[in-house]
Amino acid sequence: MGLSSDVQSHHKTHKFFLICNYILLGAASSCIFLTLSLRLIPSIAGALLVLLHIITIAGAISGCTAVSAGSNKWYAVHMVAAVLTAIFQGSVSVLIFTTTSNFLSALKSYVKEDDAAVILKMAGGLCVLMFVMEWLVLTLAFFLRYYSFVEGGRTAGKVAAEDEKRWTPPFHV
Repeated sequence: MGLSSDVQSHHKTHKFFLICNYILLGAASSCIFLTLSLRLIPSIAGALLVLLHIITIAGAISGCTAVSAGSNKWYAVHMVAAVLTAIFQGSVSVLIFTTTSNFLSALKSYVKEDDAAVILKMAGGLCVLMFVMEWLVLTLAFFLRYYSFVEGGRTAGKVAAEDEKRWTPPFHV
């Protein structure tokens, strides 16, 4: 009975992890479009902002791959990308909300300043969302990794296979 609830918990955590990664993908791509709406060919600061969102998208994709494949390589890539992008997303959102006019001048926007400030604050709100979602995804990735470790320890190993051969059917544990 406990094993069934563990599998259900793992399955729900896996679904929630994928949904969070899909939200990250949508928020990062929206931020790219908002940044490009300020200036079609971005300045250096705009290009770095777009690059940050592209790295966020790559991290979310590697997270989905890590959970599906179960390999250590993708898990490590996802963790590094998630931590770095979470830190930078938080920093960018603080910059956007505290120094909007300076940030707009660095982006060299063609849009009227009032409208550009609204667009930039929408992107800042999405950066806050991505910051929170990155840390949530990191926590969920840790739990999924823990579940796979516990499940692997429960069924794998030579000793467990040899014990099953020695015991008669009524004594299987």
